Amino acid sequence: MAETSKTEAKREPKGAAGPAVATLSFEAALAELEGIVQRLEAGNVPLEESIAIYERGEALKKRCEALLGEAEARVATITRDADGRPTGTAPLDPA
Repeated sequence: MAETSKTEAKREPKGAAGPAVATLSFEAALAELEGIVQRLEAGNVPLEESIAIYERGEALKKRCEALLGEAEARVATITRDADGRPTGTAPLDPA
């Protein structure tokens, strides 16, 4: 296990670390992900750093997807009675 920690420490180059992904808002995660994409597309990042920021980008992508899923689950449609008056809300996709 000690070897894994040493390897991970070596692969965490400057610039790849940042706030814990799980604590980021959707907007912050998306902005950081966009920055990573720009850096990788520019092609001037050393290989080891490219790997590290790619891995962080994957984590950021998953965070954004999770936050979008949570938001989608909270979206509700307004229910109406026969006369068209609002009566409350219902899940967008009732399960």
